[in-house]
Amino acid sequence: MKDNILKFILAISLILNISLLSTAGYVYYKQSMYRLPGHESEIHRGAFLFEELSLRPDQAKAMQAKALSFHAEMDKKRQAIREKRLLFIDLIRRDPPDRGAIDAAISEINNMQTDMQKMVTAHILELKAGLDKDQQQKFLSLLQDSMMKRTREPWM
Repeated sequence: MKDNILKFILAISLILNISLLSTAGYVYYKQSMYRLPGHESEIHRGAFLFEELSLRPDQAKAMQAKALSFHAEMDKKRQAIREKRLLFIDLIRRDPPDRGAIDAAISEINNMQTDMQKMVTAHILELKAGLDKDQQQKFLSLLQDSMMKRTREPWM
């Protein structure tokens, strides 16, 4: 009797483990469909945008080309900012800290971020120029929705 209960518990445990592993594998598989190497993953996720805007094939192709070069340049700029932030942290760690150097590093990081924001704006305007009026309105609405989701503070 005791052996039967132990076998039953073991069988239930085995079934639970198999179902957990199957679920984890399925979730990983579904997520990996959207993770492609490099910048292509961003373009794949951009497919939603292409469908939502009802782009013609020539528009989609032009948008993809612009997006690839834009994201490559943005990655370089993000890396430069990461490196500058590491230097900033090193300046803060020094004893005693050099306030002038810290202020200069903050200013450089702010300038780099401002340059990135200008680049993003130019990219958005470039994409907008390739769309018809209805597509532009949808594009700007999607952009606004995306920005609202990413901000912690309400727009003022």
